[in-house]
Amino acid sequence: MHLVDQRILGAVILLLLGVLVIAKQAATGSIVEKPKGSLIVQAVNIFNLFFLLVVTPLTAILLITHSLPTIDPTHMTLDALWLLTILEVVGLVIYVTGYLLMVGALITLGRNYQLGGSTPRPEDKLVMDGLYKLIRHPMYTAALSMSLGLACLIQSWILFGVFGIYLVRILLLIPVEEDGLRAAYGEHFGAYQEETRRLIPFVY
Repeated sequence: MHLVDQRILGAVILLLLGVLVIAKQAATGSIVEKPKGSLIVQAVNIFNLFFLLVVTPLTAILLITHSLPTIDPTHMTLDALWLLTILEVVGLVIYVTGYLLMVGALITLGRNYQLGGSTPRPEDKLVMDGLYKLIRHPMYTAALSMSLGLACLIQSWILFGVFGIYLVRILLLIPVEEDGLRAAYGEHFGAYQEETRRLIPFVY
């Protein structure tokens, strides 16, 4: 027995995704941008779009139609109710936290938003308030949280694999992005870098 009815879970995921799209449009003035830059930058951004616009809604639809166990051969069948409950509670908390981080980061960035790894534009400001006081890349933390949370909620090895790929790509992208920020903002970014962590407050 699932903690949350699978149809309700799928509907909530679709609703949250719709609100996220609206929030992005309102905060940044755009919904989808064309990935550009180096190969690693494009790869991470394409993967990000694929996760948000394909994997997430498809998973939600499969939940609503009760088709997930049939379509996903790596879907875990857990007989231990306690383990299923832990995974679903942890997954729900991580997913919602990631979602709130994403919305908060988009609102904080506003028109300064660009796809990850992009070179700052002349009019862009170095954003250091809101979530950016604690970590330098809250949107990456949000994306990873949503990916891991969804994997725990769905209990799918494929989605855990997606999270692993996501993590590696983001860890490769961050140094590229920070080199661009350092080139654009100099010592100002260096001081900010020393005062904050990359992805997890007070940890990393």
